[in-house]
Amino acid sequence: MDVPETRWARTIDGACIAYQDFGEGPSTLVFVQGWISHLEVAWELPLYARELRRLAKNMRVLHFDKRGVGMSDRLGSAPSLDVQMDDIRAVMDAAGVERAALFTTGWISPAMAAFFAATHPDRTEALWLDGPVHYAQDEDYPWGESEAEWEDFVNTFCPTWGTDKNIVLQAHDYLGDSPENESLYNDPTFQRWLAKWSRYSATPNSVEQLGRMWRDTDIRPVLPTICVPTAVITNPSETPEEAAAAEYVAGRISGCVRIELDRGTMHVPVNLERYVSSLEAFLASVRDEEAALDRRLATVLFTDIVGSTDKACAVGDARWKGILVSHDSVVRAHLARYRGTEVKTTGDGFLATFDGPARAVRCAQAICEAVKPLGLEIRAGCHTGEIELMGADVGGIAVHFGARVGALAGPSEVLVSSTVKDLVAGSGLVFEDRGEHKLKGVPDPWHLYAVAGPAAH
Repeated sequence: MDVPETRWARTIDGACIAYQDFGEGPSTLVFVQGWISHLEVAWELPLYARELRRLAKNMRVLHFDKRGVGMSDRLGSAPSLDVQMDDIRAVMDAAGVERAALFTTGWISPAMAAFFAATHPDRTEALWLDGPVHYAQDEDYPWGESEAEWEDFVNTFCPTWGTDKNIVLQAHDYLGDSPENESLYNDPTFQRWLAKWSRYSATPNSVEQLGRMWRDTDIRPVLPTICVPTAVITNPSETPEEAAAAEYVAGRISGCVRIELDRGTMHVPVNLERYVSSLEAFLASVRDEEAALDRRLATVLFTDIVGSTDKACAVGDARWKGILVSHDSVVRAHLARYRGTEVKTTGDGFLATFDGPARAVRCAQAICEAVKPLGLEIRAGCHTGEIELMGADVGGIAVHFGARVGALAGPSEVLVSSTVKDLVAGSGLVFEDRGEHKLKGVPDPWHLYAVAGPAAH
């Protein structure tokens, strides 16, 4: 098979995402590469090309560069989680693919794919997670990278990124110190390829920005909401820390299967045939057992007019009816702009859902400002969680939670749960701590945050 033609998918915000479409079979596989990538340089390393060709033997493969790296657009600062997640949707749409299995290996890609699968179960046939989904060390996650280790990476690699000076050190850090890799480290052909791949994949600045964005993003609260068939890969030669991180993920995704497979050099399997055959068998079992899913991850937004009864009494029924019509038009216009879905009106407010938390928050900010010329103020609340689809309506604890959060907001204030705050790292949104609150119908206290800026645009 020749190197596939590179094409570009255009995202909803106008970015161009480079992708390749090759192979055929009963399943379509979206290959979400780890950390950084370059579609065309990847094919120049024989062992990497061998894996791509094997994947395409019995499957259609969509292989792409995330925005900010490789042949995709590099626009400003590091994109937030829901912006990057939309790259997957754009590639699938451009290729005319309605549903696909997500195949991830390495760093970054498992978190990105997991969030997509939770948010879009209708477009996700299955999820293959081979790598960690969280990267920063926390009190309840000791297996992540410490701040000191991160700073050491930035200071060691970024100043000499893609040069011969750091290529062997980078190889050792990326591939590990196993004896079987020593011949590869000392191979001039591999060294030249790795240096080129590094330079073509990303700039030093984008490496640091993307790494920082993903260190600050925490998708762990999302893991229990994943309801698509999921395989978590464990590696018999991995470190105890890596094994514990894999078990952490597996323990939080209901019904996932654990598959032990050995990965080696450049994240290419030690036994390529066994690895890909296991993937194919997993996808075959998914197709055999697949059933309709009626729940998904979403961000719910509740809005409510502040002091509506008093305002209605002050202006009279006829005028108030006109104000409400204008209010409803303004809200619906902004829901359309930010890709929200109106579920229903709730008295003098709205319930809407979004597939990205940052869009929900910015929509709420925009509505707060847009209704002021009508002499109105609204309060708004956002929460991300699992919702139940009930025809045109939605239900579940996440909906009740969102309503409670919205009720606590002040005039022209957008209040969010800690889950929303943790999911929008890199979006530019700023929050003020509003402390812990006991919400009616919710068993444990929750931290809430008010959106402080910047204003929606």
